[in-house]
Amino acid sequence: MRTGFLRTLAWGCIFCVAAWPQNPRTVTLAQAQDIALRNHPRIASAVLLADASGFAVREARAALYPTLSVNFSGVGAKPDSTLAAGAVTTSSIYSRVSSDVVASQLLTDFGRTANLIQSARLRNESANQNIAEIRTQVLLEVQQAYYQALASESVLKVARATLDLRDLTLRQVRALARSNLRSTVDVSFAAVNVSQAELDLLHAENDAKASHARLSAALGYGNDEPFTLADEPLPPPLDPDIDALIGQAMRERPDLAALRLNRDALERYAEAERRLSYPTISAAAVTGASPVRVGGIEETYGGAGVILNVPVLNGGLFKARREEAESRAQSASKDVQDLSVEIARDVRVAWLDANDAFRRLDVTAQMVAEAKEALRLAQARYDNALGSIVELNQAQLNQAAAEIAAASAKYDYLARRAVLNYTMGILR
Repeated sequence: MRTGFLRTLAWGCIFCVAAWPQNPRTVTLAQAQDIALRNHPRIASAVLLADASGFAVREARAALYPTLSVNFSGVGAKPDSTLAAGAVTTSSIYSRVSSDVVASQLLTDFGRTANLIQSARLRNESANQNIAEIRTQVLLEVQQAYYQALASESVLKVARATLDLRDLTLRQVRALARSNLRSTVDVSFAAVNVSQAELDLLHAENDAKASHARLSAALGYGNDEPFTLADEPLPPPLDPDIDALIGQAMRERPDLAALRLNRDALERYAEAERRLSYPTISAAAVTGASPVRVGGIEETYGGAGVILNVPVLNGGLFKARREEAESRAQSASKDVQDLSVEIARDVRVAWLDANDAFRRLDVTAQMVAEAKEALRLAQARYDNALGSIVELNQAQLNQAAAEIAAASAKYDYLARRAVLNYTMGILR
């Protein structure tokens, strides 16, 4: 009996522990960014594309190495046949079974392959810079979603405090009305304000859940992961020298670096296409044996030579390819100029937006202090029958709006600083 009781008690404790609600883990902004960098599929996709471009370098470099092939052939020809139509040179149609090994080596194509290799390397470097750009985009999304979630949680706290305050006011007004110290109109006004606070709370709860869902997606999760977010301190003051920030952005932006590398790659490719009209020199060698053959043919054979290939006419193909490559290179150069102008504009706008948000911090803090003082005075006037319920309700509304504005101003400033860091290329 005692053993059965202890077993039942143990299972009950295990069930209680399993059923007990677990608190979500606390995540800081740095931890959230690390999760996103490890987990986000967009970064993994960029890494795979960069790996693929690395194999293109090996493909281009393969032309510098010798090629080796093995051939087997068996021919049955009509007796005394030596010639066949279809070629200027004499066709060998002797009956035989033979095999050989053919080797060839490019001696020089006057820089065409070297330019193709360099173009492939530059494309690979551009793809690696694209990885850095994708990482900064993901980090920006994480920071914005993180600050938005913190802002929605702050608004939710204000909504709950506002509901508690208005519910307390409603209970006080009802008590005064029962004592004939206040009219039923005051009770109606207070009840309406409680209902409005409940609606605001429902809206704030929905915004908080939606912001957490956006944060989970920014971290690369398919499900809405429960997190408790740690608050973030304010960053240091803004650098007032916008031109210095623009210069830093021109040096640090990975997307601009990727475009520059892509432009250089296209210029190298255009140079390679210009060298299509140059001759190529290669060496070739063959050795083999014909164990089954007609009389008069040696059992083994071999030979080696140097081949000079000089393009003469091809219907304007090489010229068209060269002009196409040059046009693409010039277009890439214009893209670099265009992005440089956009970066300068974005840095200026982001700095102005961040500075505007920073200036609103002091204003909203002062507004909260003034709203609290106004609410205290309005409550005192109402308690002493000197003020109306409308005045008190307006004071409560002003306080809630001021606290929401203050919370929004802080996290809006943090989000705008994140945008500024992104435009400068220093978001890592």
